[in-house]
Amino acid sequence: MQVRSTIGRPNRQKLTIKALGLGKINRSVEVEYTPQIVGMVNKVGHLVTVTEI
Repeated sequence: MQVRSTIGRPNRQKLTIKALGLGKINRSVEVEYTPQIVGMVNKVGHLVTVTEI
């Protein structure tokens, strides 16, 4: 779930949020746990929260 805004963030972080399927605060998505996804979440970890199902 995205918990912080991308306003004022570098373009690379904005594109990572978009690639994860997020883009608005409180929007959540379910994605497969892959090394690529883990890397993207690590890059924008300060903007999102992760819960494992």
